[in-house]
Amino acid sequence: MSTTPEPAPARLRAIPSRLIAGAAAIADRLVSERLAAEGARKWHFAALVALAEEGPASQAELSRRTGIYRSDMVAVLNELAETGCIRREPDPADRRRNVITLTPAGHRRLERLDALVTEAQRELLAPLAPDEQDEFTRLLTVLTEHHHPWHPRPHEAK
Repeated sequence: MSTTPEPAPARLRAIPSRLIAGAAAIADRLVSERLAAEGARKWHFAALVALAEEGPASQAELSRRTGIYRSDMVAVLNELAETGCIRREPDPADRRRNVITLTPAGHRRLERLDALVTEAQRELLAPLAPDEQDEFTRLLTVLTEHHHPWHPRPHEAK
């Protein structure tokens, strides 16, 4: 009995949704492994990016920006606070909520994590020529925007 996995039947290998799911699983593994080597998770990266690009936010706003469930956001923010990457302060306009702010340590952490995510993207897309990488990203963006109209277009991002 061979331990090498058999390729899926040709008809299955030609289904775009199956190919996308397979590529997504590979991408997820590459990113997760690199971030884990630095003691980080994808949600840490997402929260840091959202704070860096769009500024301070409440926990609920940050949850909407990143797609992280509100119940999971608490743990993400606790972990980022423990490492000094974020600061929680009462909102002067509404003392019932906190405003989450990226700290200088958070900016430095984001730079390192950004480099790791970029490495993972390079490895993922290595079989493609640079122009194919750009086209692949463009096509994925078209698909995502079509099926998720709320998804911001890159040229519309702040």
